[in-house]
Amino acid sequence: MESDRRLNRWGLTFTPTVINRLRKLAIYGQPQLSLEHQGRAKRYVVRGVESGGATEELGYYVTFAGETGDALAWLQTLDSLTVNGPHAVVIAPVLTRIEMLRVARTYELCITRHRPVAVEARQRPKLEAEEVFRAKHGYLALELWGKDKELNDCVRPQFFTRSGEEVELPTGFDEAVKAATRGVNCLACSHPHFSRLVVEEQQPPPAHEAEQESAMSAEVASLAQGV
Repeated sequence: MESDRRLNRWGLTFTPTVINRLRKLAIYGQPQLSLEHQGRAKRYVVRGVESGGATEELGYYVTFAGETGDALAWLQTLDSLTVNGPHAVVIAPVLTRIEMLRVARTYELCITRHRPVAVEARQRPKLEAEEVFRAKHGYLALELWGKDKELNDCVRPQFFTRSGEEVELPTGFDEAVKAATRGVNCLACSHPHFSRLVVEEQQPPPAHEAEQESAMSAEVASLAQGV
């Protein structure tokens, strides 16, 4: 967590009391973003670290999505001797950060979108921040860290206006917010909740190769019977 909004790029801001409590409970969410250059691809990308976790009384989690809320493949996971810290590195041309704080059953949520924006020719671009959603005093009555943990994959807190009307999430971000909700209720968290390993599907062999393989199998079977 960061008390300096310039470093946090307009994410959640915490009072010294909250910051000190998170440190005392050893919950180390990392909302900081960085702009990195890929030499081979000749482009700039945004780098973030999915991180955080929870105790029964308090949870803080930072995860990342694509521009429209889709899940991203992580670059690598991060192993650690401690829990409730960094879990996976995520890199993309545009990153949308989902940052959530839970105090018992009360939640805060901030969603911000980040992309490189050109300043001048031959100059390093700046990292632009756009606020997508921000809300305080969200509520979820369930104890997802305890007796209600079987509901962890399908619920999220509700947020309301001062007049009591529910505030809708931006379209496409429901699953990302549910993942952040899992994160802020995950005791001794040691794994990412939204970024994931993407396994490429194996393509079926061409028809002629399949025929050759089938003929070879038949020949092997015939020889085996002869033996």
